[in-house]
Order: sequence, then structure tokens, then C-alpha cells
Amino acid sequence: MAYIDLKNEEPGIRGPMAYSPETAKPLNELAEILLHSENNTLSRGDRELIGSYVSYLNDCYFCQHVHGAMAGHYLGCSMEAIENMKQHFMESELPIKMKALLSIAGAVQKGGRHVQASQIEVARAAGATDKEIHDTVLIAAAFCMFNRYVDGLGTWAPQDLQVYTDRAPMRAEAGYIGSVKPVGE
Repeated sequence: MAYIDLKNEEPGIRGPMAYSPETAKPLNELAEILLHSENNTLSRGDRELIGSYVSYLNDCYFCQHVHGAMAGHYLGCSMEAIENMKQHFMESELPIKMKALLSIAGAVQKGGRHVQASQIEVARAAGATDKEIHDTVLIAAAFCMFNRYVDGLGTWAPQDLQVYTDRAPMRAEAGYIGSVKPVGE
């Protein structure tokens, strides 16, 4: 049960968003741009993996599994594979560029000043563009906010990982705009 009466039984971020549609709208618009838009050289799977990784570092159960399932859907791999990537990305078979971007995302999760110029140079040397570096930092920063929103209100999360996997194709099709219905609708 959430710390406040959200007037709904929705899990994770869906509960506070249904409770407060005026803040849900810009948050979902931001998620749509960062994660679902086609105008990006990082794949949707890569962007979802960044969000899942930062959520894992923040110990946000709901977000790491929602976005892990999305990453798995787009990347064509299991939740187990995503879990392994989050926990051991440097030893994974991810491309060097993605490893460099996850390193940057992990630094952002600690605090913006933890990002080092050397991490940016490694990412550039691995082929990351300035836009990809920008988007990685913004996704990581946004997920820190999303994670704190979810956990700061004490929302609940399904423990069965299959729930997240089953829902991923629908969310991939629909995107994030209008993904939550306000209380009473």
C-alpha cells in the first residue's frame, strides 16, 4: 500500500500517475521522447536498457523490471539475459559503445559530477555521438527522478517477472503517451 491514498490500485509509477494526471502528462511525454521516439540513433532496446540499468542501481524493483522487459522485447532476449547485463554489463556481449554508455549512466546515477571526461572520451572512441551521450545522461537523470517518484511514495510492484514480460509487447506498440488513465476514468 502506498504511503498516501492514490485512489487506485495501479502498480509502480502507474499509481501516482493515475492520481496526478497533470504531472503524468509531461512525465509520459518525456518518457515517449527518451525511450520510444524513432528519431534516435540508439535503439529503443538500448534506451530501455539504460533506464533498466539505472533503476537497478537505484534498487527500484518496478522500473528495473518494466524497462528490463521492454529492453528484452526490443533486443529479443530474456529477462534473465537482461538481469545479467544489468549486473555484469562489462563482461556481457554488449557492444563496446553500449558498455561505455552504461558506464556513463551509472556515473549519472551516483550524481552528475561523477561523470568523468575520460568516460565521455571512451564512449566517443567506441563510436558514440554527442547526441547519444546527451540522451544517455538525460535518460539516466530522468530515471533517477522516476525511481524516486515510485519508491518515495511506497508504491507496490508485481513480484512475478512474467507480468512485466507479458505487458512489454503492448507497451512497445502503444508507447508512453496516454499509458495511464486518470483516477475515475
